[in-house]
Amino acid sequence: MHDIVTIYGVVVVTFMVVMYALESRGRLFILLFSLGCVLSSVYGFASGAWPFGVVEILWSFVAIRRWQTNT
Repeated sequence: MHDIVTIYGVVVVTFMVVMYALESRGRLFILLFSLGCVLSSVYGFASGAWPFGVVEILWSFVAIRRWQTNT
């Protein structure tokens, strides 16, 4: 089970970082970055690193706000 959580974590954190790097290409990437933050938060809680999970949820709200205000 531990290996599955680790693999999930690597995949979602990589996705999140790639979406962050692509944000300047359009609003969709900001929204996808927010999704990556939510998925990373799930990883944080699943792995027992709840502070990471909390911070990632907060980042997802920040990203959603940027997506809403970025025209």
